Amino acid sequence: MLLRTELDCLYALPRDELRYIPDPADVKGPDYPSETFRVLKEKEIRSYGEYRTRRLVLEAWDRMEANGDFAQMEM
Repeated sequence: MLLRTELDCLYALPRDELRYIPDPADVKGPDYPSETFRVLKEKEIRSYGEYRTRRLVLEAWDRMEANGDFAQMEM
C-alpha cells in the first residue's frame, strides 16, 4: 500500500491537485457537486473511521516533499 500511495503522488502534482483527486470537496468546499471515489470513501469511513486512502496518499506526498524526492526527480 505504501508504494502505491507514493506512486499516486508522482502522477498528481502539486499537492492541491492531489487533494482534489480523492475528494474534490476537500479543495472546492463541502457544497461542491462532484465526487470521484464516493464508494471507496464511504467504505473506508465505515471500516476505518476515516478516508484512509486520502490520508495515506497525502502523508506519502508530504514525506516525499520533506525528503527532497520531488527535487531529485526534476534533474
